[in-house]
Amino acid sequence: MKTYKYRWIILAAFSIINAVIQMQWLTFASIASIAQSVYKVSSFQIDSLSMIFMIVFIIMCIPASYIIDTYGIKMGIGIGAVLTGVFGIIKGAYAQDYTVVLFAQIGLALAQPFIINATTKIGANWFPIDERAAQAGISSLFQYLGIIFAMVVTPLLVKFNFVNGNKVYDLTFMLRFYGIISAISAILVLLFLKEKPPTPPAKESIEKRLKTFQGIVFMLKQRDMVFLLVIFFLGLGMFNAISTCIDKIGILKSLDSTKIGIVGGVMLIGGVAGACILPLLSDKFRKRKLFLILSIMFAIPGLLGLTFAESYQGTLIASFVFGFFLMSAAPIGFQYSAEVSYPAPEALSQGLIILSGQISGLLFIMGMNIISTKLCMYIFIFIMFISLLLSFIIKESPMILEQKSKAI
Repeated sequence: MKTYKYRWIILAAFSIINAVIQMQWLTFASIASIAQSVYKVSSFQIDSLSMIFMIVFIIMCIPASYIIDTYGIKMGIGIGAVLTGVFGIIKGAYAQDYTVVLFAQIGLALAQPFIINATTKIGANWFPIDERAAQAGISSLFQYLGIIFAMVVTPLLVKFNFVNGNKVYDLTFMLRFYGIISAISAILVLLFLKEKPPTPPAKESIEKRLKTFQGIVFMLKQRDMVFLLVIFFLGLGMFNAISTCIDKIGILKSLDSTKIGIVGGVMLIGGVAGACILPLLSDKFRKRKLFLILSIMFAIPGLLGLTFAESYQGTLIASFVFGFFLMSAAPIGFQYSAEVSYPAPEALSQGLIILSGQISGLLFIMGMNIISTKLCMYIFIFIMFISLLLSFIIKESPMILEQKSKAI
């Protein structure tokens, strides 16, 4: 078994398009009111430009995973890359037409599962097991950077003029800029992505895998995989709801829109830091379960702070802690799922985890809009303790244990 330096070029091309698809997802999140005035539509129609990604993912998750696992990462990610480039350009070319922009968002939403579901498959094809959590962490890091870029840079790219004393916004430059980036990232993937190295990095990289529906049945029979799905159903769904509805939490603390935006940004910055550190430690110490426990355990004080902190400074600290630990659990969990569900396909195990979080995220977001935000935060605290309990119950990854025994 052998590793190749080219694996880092593969990871770089994949990470860039991973960041780009997140930018396209949340293009309008930080300029919702501006977009509403440009397109002259309701706030719900603007929110739909982002929500469509979650809805399409639920529909396309398993088909995308099937294509990735059956035809390979070059085909699977290639489809995502082409969709990203084509619909990114369309979105920019018709920047002033809401109907076309919505159509383009649907096309970009179709691209997303072909890209993010391939993270662990790239690890299995190109990376040895003691680098795979780090590889998943780098991929997640670029996802978070894409989100931060969309939140911070998008408002700076919006042009405006004064007409009869009124400020009139123009989204053309911003959307065309994102379209060009999308096209470039797609070209990089198509040029540099390769299916497999000449020599596999580990023995399981060349062993036969279960087919998609066999894999689903097999995974649902694995005790630890079922517990992990429940953990991510609760934890990832909760994170999706909190990050989406951060404005509602900020209003409870009497924060203005600027401070609310900073609180959300600090949470993502914490996630970037966590994704850089904890997956690397998971690989270094050859432990998955321990770092999942630590991620959930130390995310709880952050959640408590978001719920009960009254000062702006306290809320900022809590937001960073919450993001650092909970968001870093994702890449570790993705790799753990691939290991405990082997020989089920990697893209399928990761896809099911993200799917569970998307479904619960939609449910939790609806809850935060229908019932009291404060009550939902209390429920989330209870949910975190359930997730922590389940993280103690799961067993260590058998692949990690096997590797440790060989190293002794």
